Amino acid sequence: MRVLAVNGGSSSLRWGLFETEGDVELAVGSIERVRDPQAAWAEARRTLANLTPDAVGHRVVHGGERFTEASRIDHDVTQAIEAQIPLAPVHNRRCLLGIREAQRLFPEVPHVAVFDTAFHQSMPPAAYRYALPQRLYEKDRIRRYGFHGSSHRHASERAAAMLPDPIDAFTGVTVHLGNGCSIAAIEDGRSVDTSMGMTPLEGLMMGTRSGDVDPAVVLDLAARPEFGPERTKTMLNEESGLLGVSGLSSDLREVEAAAAAGDPQAALARDIFAHRVRRGIGAALGVLGRADAVVLTGGIGENAADMRERVLLGMAGLGLELDRVANRECVGREGSISTPDSRIAIFVVRAQEERLIARETAKVLAGAA
Repeated sequence: MRVLAVNGGSSSLRWGLFETEGDVELAVGSIERVRDPQAAWAEARRTLANLTPDAVGHRVVHGGERFTEASRIDHDVTQAIEAQIPLAPVHNRRCLLGIREAQRLFPEVPHVAVFDTAFHQSMPPAAYRYALPQRLYEKDRIRRYGFHGSSHRHASERAAAMLPDPIDAFTGVTVHLGNGCSIAAIEDGRSVDTSMGMTPLEGLMMGTRSGDVDPAVVLDLAARPEFGPERTKTMLNEESGLLGVSGLSSDLREVEAAAAAGDPQAALARDIFAHRVRRGIGAALGVLGRADAVVLTGGIGENAADMRERVLLGMAGLGLELDRVANRECVGREGSISTPDSRIAIFVVRAQEERLIARETAKVLAGAA
C-alpha cells in the first residue's frame, strides 16, 4: 500500500510517501519555519498533487481519552478532533486544515488520523491524574494526556534495535527536542509517564512555550487588567520559551549564535533550556528505576551537539557517560554517543514520525478490510 503520511507540527509541515509492504520511502518533503499554515499548504499542494497514494495518514496532536489508537477519518472523527481544539488550539486547528486540504487533493482514497496522545494512554492513573478534586476528572476529564506520541514510539522502537543485544520491548527515556519538546519514560515498550500534560504547554521549556510555571504566576497574570486570561494564554504559548527569555528567536540555532557573541539573555535562555531537559531526564530515570538507553530525537536532539553536551555531560552518577567526540560527529544521523563504559546507552535517532504514521495507517485499513 502506498501511504502518504502528513505531519503538521507547530512550526513545520512534513510529508512522506511510503510503500508500506516493504517499508520503503518513495518521496519526502518539508516546509520549515511555518508562520502561515495556509501559505505552507499552498506551497505543498504543488508537490503533493503529483503523488498517487492509496491512502493518507495524518498526525493529529490531541485525541483526548476517546482515541487509544489510529482511526479512519469520517465526519464523527473530524468533529471529535475539533472538540479538542481548546486543549491544543494551535495544533488541532492545523491538523484539521491539513485533513481538509489533503481530502480535497485526494478525495477518492481513505484518510486515517494517527493521534499523538494515543501512545500515552498506557500511563497509569498515578502518572496521568492531577492532584485536583475527583469531580474535575469525572466530569471534564481534566488529566495529563501527553504528546509527541509518534516520535516517542518511533524512538523507542529504533533504540530497541540499536542496542548491542537488540530487544523487543525497550525500557528507557526518549527525549523529543524541537520547537516543541517532551520527555517520555518507556517501560517494556509502553509509555508510563511523560512531561507534557493536558495540553502541549506543560513540561519542558520550548521554542515559544513556557513549559512548567507555578500556577500562582498564571493566576496573578490573568487577574491583571493588562493581561487577562486570553492574553496570558497567548503569552505562555506563543511569546515565552526560548523566544521570551532571549528576546530574539524561538530557534535554538539563533539563540546559541547570539549567546556565543556575548548576548547575556540568549545565554540565559540556552542555559535554562539545558537545565530543564537535564532535570527532565533525571526525573524520568527516577520513575523507571532502570534504563536500556536515553534516546534523543527531533530537530534539536538530532543536530544540536553543543546542547546535547550541556544536557548530558556530568551525568555519570546516573549511569550516563557522554563520548564528546562521538557526540560531535553525530549530527543529522543516527548513532551512539555514549562511552563504551556507560551503564546506560545514549542514542541519537532520526525523527521519522512519517514512517510510523504510514505504518499505522496501513494497519488500520488492513483491519477494516
